[in-house]
Amino acid sequence: MTVYHTLFIAGSGLIVALGIHTGIESALRIMMPALFIILLIVLAYSVIHGDIAAAADFLLTFNLASLSIEGWLQAMGQSFFTLSLGMGAIMAYGAYMTSEVSLTRTAIAIAIIDTLVAMVAGLAIFALVFGAGLDIAQGPGLMFVTLPLAFAEMPMGALVGGVFFILVLGAAISSSISLIEPVAAYLVERFDMTRPQAVAVIVIAAWAVGLLTVVSFNIWAEGTFFHAIWGRSAFELIELLTNVLMPLSGLMIALFAGWALTQTEVKKELDTTAMWFAMWRFLVRFISPAAVAYVLLRSLPFMDGYLLPAVGALLFVGLFAANQRWKAKRRPLT
Repeated sequence: MTVYHTLFIAGSGLIVALGIHTGIESALRIMMPALFIILLIVLAYSVIHGDIAAAADFLLTFNLASLSIEGWLQAMGQSFFTLSLGMGAIMAYGAYMTSEVSLTRTAIAIAIIDTLVAMVAGLAIFALVFGAGLDIAQGPGLMFVTLPLAFAEMPMGALVGGVFFILVLGAAISSSISLIEPVAAYLVERFDMTRPQAVAVIVIAAWAVGLLTVVSFNIWAEGTFFHAIWGRSAFELIELLTNVLMPLSGLMIALFAGWALTQTEVKKELDTTAMWFAMWRFLVRFISPAAVAYVLLRSLPFMDGYLLPAVGALLFVGLFAANQRWKAKRRPLT
């Protein structure tokens, strides 16, 4: 596990160190179409050897009774994960777009395409699981425990399974390079580092933190000081912190975009109609902060009894601070 972890981090760092055009852009131009083709191959295999009807029924049947706050929270969490919100990844791609590209149309296209690809992947995976008669309630273990068992029972399963996990690896690398890039760009601009120096610092830090997750599944699986202090493994502690920091970051981004940036700056970047801009501004100023704050506080188990007052207080403080900053920015010099 340590060897594979090291190779993955080193490969991600190498791509980013090569630069925007030579490294990231070139890698994604090849990687994204290739991953989509692999996904279609796996889907075709699932249709032939799996139970696609059961998968479609499981994923696409509407059940009004399933609509709940918990389901909404899970959907919000999924949106943060799949769109890389609150972690800087989406900024890595948006920051290098040309001014001629409409951010509004691009954002809508990303949301639609991301959802469609997720549905295709879901159909392919669950068709294999249902076809093999295996348990679907495995969570993350579905991919790494249940799916290999499904591939093992099917014709050419070893070959298709290997291709599938190449798809998973490619998706992970595309995410990791977009997480490294914002921090690398910051170090280059703020501390006048060269790109290789900045990437080296990030790679070493990411590798060291990643070792905590590696040992959490073997020698530190249980009975360590992490369990003694926090009652969980190092990996589970990192996962908990991530579940808190992602919505917190998303909340701060929404407040910044809605209250700190001027209308002129935002209109120039969005390049959209007055009606869509007014709708976006209302959503990003009020609806998005409220929704994300709820997700943030709901992720803290001790906040159950104080959830709604805490959301209101957090939003009031955040909006007040943003508004004061906005006023100070426009106050004439005396």
